[in-house]
Amino acid sequence: MRRRLSSLLGRLSSLAPALARLGGHSHAALFTRTGGRRMRRWFGAPVLVLETVGRRSGQPRRTPLIYLADGERAIVVGANGGAPDPPAWWLNLREVGTATATFGGRRREVTAREVTGAERDQLWTRFAQMYPALDDYAKRTDREFPFVVLEPVTDGAA
Repeated sequence: MRRRLSSLLGRLSSLAPALARLGGHSHAALFTRTGGRRMRRWFGAPVLVLETVGRRSGQPRRTPLIYLADGERAIVVGANGGAPDPPAWWLNLREVGTATATFGGRRREVTAREVTGAERDQLWTRFAQMYPALDDYAKRTDREFPFVVLEPVTDGAA
């Protein structure tokens, strides 16, 4: 059932990107307003809100993202619903390298690291088990999705 709902959501988001954006903004606003008590799951998968700074506008941007928990780290994927272009949050994060993320009941500063090779392959398998629509998204584009590890900044870390 979860696989079918996840796949349906993926198809709908590709058919109506403006609706998906509006839903994303509403999701982020409700998540933020309730301190993560509401909207922390999306079709069974955990959700975080990533706050980046727009690379061109300099304005704060909040984006809800499905994530894979990995200890204190969170793994996110720049799938953008299978669109041919990478998501804006990834372009912003890649440029700056740091952001604020709210997940696991906490708001924290994070650094971003894109993973490749065998580590990426392993994370793909784990992520797709959690959120099966990922495989559907991949069929829509030739673009390779960035897999990004968000690691909390600790004292002494940049």
